[in-house]
Amino acid sequence: MFKKKQSREMPEMNTSSLPDLIFTILFFFMMVTTMREVTLKVKFTVPQGTELEKLEKKSVVSFIYVGPPTDQLRAQMGSGTRIQLNDRYAEPAEVMDFVASERQGMSDQQAQIMSIKADQRTQMGIITDIKEVLRKSYALKIVYSATHRN
Repeated sequence: MFKKKQSREMPEMNTSSLPDLIFTILFFFMMVTTMREVTLKVKFTVPQGTELEKLEKKSVVSFIYVGPPTDQLRAQMGSGTRIQLNDRYAEPAEVMDFVASERQGMSDQQAQIMSIKADQRTQMGIITDIKEVLRKSYALKIVYSATHRN
């Protein structure tokens, strides 16, 4: 009356679509991930603020980094505040050439935004020098990077 159940074998999993799935995920991460274009040679602690806005169009933003050299470069460059434009150190007078070269590579040159990422202990005199040069080069949209104060 009662039959003994025969042991059933599990059917093998079909793995024929697995390579397609892996390449789809890889392609997704390649499209979404942005690579850092600049090697930071200055270190900075971003100041905190309360009235912050997020930039919508990051393709028109050019960054100016201000702060002391990193620990690896401190022996060569000293411990004073430095300005970094792309991958090199610069003086405030060189900012004008940087603005012009960044503007050349943009399709919408009127929308150019200069972002200053400065260490919170940077003296205001250096920031003022940079702002003067930006004003002379008609880069009038300036933003300062900060984190939200809790």
